[in-house]
Amino acid sequence: MNRIRRRRLAGFGRAALRLPVRVGYRTGRWAAVALLAAVAVSPSLTGPGPEAKAAPGPGSSRFEPEWSWPLSPAPTVQRFFQPPAQRWLPGHRGVDLPAKPGTAVLSPEAGTVVFAGWVVNRPVLTVDLGSGVLASFEPVQAVKAGGTKVSEGEVIGHVGAPAEPGHCPASCLHWGVRVHGNYVNPLNYVTDRRPSILLPLE
Repeated sequence: MNRIRRRRLAGFGRAALRLPVRVGYRTGRWAAVALLAAVAVSPSLTGPGPEAKAAPGPGSSRFEPEWSWPLSPAPTVQRFFQPPAQRWLPGHRGVDLPAKPGTAVLSPEAGTVVFAGWVVNRPVLTVDLGSGVLASFEPVQAVKAGGTKVSEGEVIGHVGAPAEPGHCPASCLHWGVRVHGNYVNPLNYVTDRRPSILLPLE
């Protein structure tokens, strides 16, 4: 007659799961019951994968963005990044952040100011962040000259008066990021863009 034994399953950390398995004395083989099949597919049994978000609570890890926002406190986004289908077509190659004239503009990462001047009818400031990455801001009255090294969070200028015709319906800071000459979404560097994963209820 078969008996029910319990065997500790390896790999479940502190919350090691103990499941029943049947022992066949005649055959001498271990045969797992159907519940073992559920372990392979049930996140509530196996736990979240390595990229799952930590549940909020004391001591839980938090997402740390690669850069800081160029405005403080972190602003809302007035207009999002809308890349054109082709490089020569119109689009929105950055994000617009609402900000009043005179608002301090901060360097999102340590780098070097490589341009501070006028482009057509607006003042533009560009910071080289290394590895082919450039961050540009407009309209910005620069307080750092070209060639100046800046640290993350350092004031590099102040939002200027809206240009005519204005880029935004109201005063704003336009922030663009280029990687080796190609425009990318600046929000990728300051927000958590990892895919959301559902965690089991406790």
